[in-house]
Amino acid sequence: MKNIIIEISESELDAELLKNKLNFEGCGAVVSFVGITRDLEDGERVLQLEFDAWIEQLKPTLSGIAETIKEEFGVSGIAISHRVGTVGPQENIVAIHVCSAHRKEAFLACSKIIDELKIQAPLWKKEVTESGSKWKSGLG
Repeated sequence: MKNIIIEISESELDAELLKNKLNFEGCGAVVSFVGITRDLEDGERVLQLEFDAWIEQLKPTLSGIAETIKEEFGVSGIAISHRVGTVGPQENIVAIHVCSAHRKEAFLACSKIIDELKIQAPLWKKEVTESGSKWKSGLG
């Protein structure tokens, strides 16, 4: 059983709903990461983030990351969801859940997933503040 869930959302990202889609059979740990939009960056108010994506390649890229890391760390399941479009302050941008028999593998896998997502995912982020907007490198 694959037990890999990949979702792309143009609206609200419900991290708990995503987590509940995983099969937890045989698991003793679930490690989760939820990235949200900061409301302040360098002391300036952030109005929103705008994520542009190569949509046709985003889901296959995230699937590839999940499959590789699931095998590398021997975890039971991985769920990843990422927002595209406009994301307001304190709204969820990305959610990652990793379930496994033991916590160590789940923590390591979750950390590597977000690192690989930032490197590989065909996503671009524009930060809109009170003084204007600018494209940001990376996703975090």
